[in-house]
Amino acid sequence: MCTGLIVANLYYCQPLILLIAKDFGISRSSAGSLNYITQLGYAAGLLFIVPLGDLLERKKQILVVTTLTIISLIIAALAPTFFILQLASFSLGFTTIVPQLILPMAAHLAVPERRGKVLGSIMSGLLLGILLSRTVSGLVGDHFGWRSVYWMAAGICTVLLLVITARFPQSKPDYKGNYGSIYKSLLKLLPQPALQEACMLNALSYGVFGAFWTTMVLYLGGAPFNYSGGQIGLFGLAGAAGALAAPLAGRIGDKKDPRFAILTGLILILLSLAVFYMFRTSIILFVVAIILLDFGLQAVHVSNQTRIFALIPEARNRLNTVFMTVTFLGAASGSFLGLFLWKIGGWSAFCTGTAMLILVALGVYGLYHNKLKQSIAKA
Repeated sequence: MCTGLIVANLYYCQPLILLIAKDFGISRSSAGSLNYITQLGYAAGLLFIVPLGDLLERKKQILVVTTLTIISLIIAALAPTFFILQLASFSLGFTTIVPQLILPMAAHLAVPERRGKVLGSIMSGLLLGILLSRTVSGLVGDHFGWRSVYWMAAGICTVLLLVITARFPQSKPDYKGNYGSIYKSLLKLLPQPALQEACMLNALSYGVFGAFWTTMVLYLGGAPFNYSGGQIGLFGLAGAAGALAAPLAGRIGDKKDPRFAILTGLILILLSLAVFYMFRTSIILFVVAIILLDFGLQAVHVSNQTRIFALIPEARNRLNTVFMTVTFLGAASGSFLGLFLWKIGGWSAFCTGTAMLILVALGVYGLYHNKLKQSIAKA
């Protein structure tokens, strides 16, 4: 619950782009910059806050960071100019890293044979938060204005602060170093082939994800659909079906080679882009493609996360730092790429441009196939 409701803060802005653009008198594509600014803030938070989870008591860290999230939400709700909203969005992204503190805590508490299933269950909550946040944000924004969404989120996080205080267990780290040594140790993790491959595949997959949810608002907000922010937000309900893939991918990772689930996920993402391109005017098939996209993304993400958490148990926060920082740099770059592709060629450019990202991902998957076998043989 905490993972889903907190991560939602990253995505509330997406269906609100049309309302924010109108309120500040700016173009829709300029308002769309909030997407990648928030994601860049998230990547920065992952890099500078999450590693401390291997050094500090985790529950206390989560409480402090959640408090900072509430402050960022209030600033966004009160923002008098678009520039202040951009700064608040970066700060909101920077502090909304609590889910990436919860996941390593859960991995630490779970027994090894159930770790994939546990992470998959929490990832379901995370994905539901990501996708349903758009639906709630669009509907609330249409009826009460875009600022009300940020006030609502601040209220939710205040309640969660009380829940975390009452319900979360103490979780002390095993790492015996300092802040400087943590960052030196991050560099020592990079030579691992499994981590390298997981980072690249996730970054490319999330690049498509970020590009889609940014560009989709512009596509459905214009002719021939001319949907409102509330109507666009309802498409998040379709994407929520992809949450079913998270526990499934976790179970496959527990029983079989996680790379099988990753390959399946990449193929599903590529298939979704083909459907978006060929059946762009059919809302029914558009919804089907959203389900395929999110199902495929979760298969890639959960399987990769299960793999990296198994590498070095005492360094899970640092492994997650590298993994998720690269992932959300990919998401932010994808949001930027989506806006660029939209400007130069509309929906067709988005579909073909992001399909190239998945083709690159499949190439990376093939290149690392033998490298990983050699790494396992040496071990």
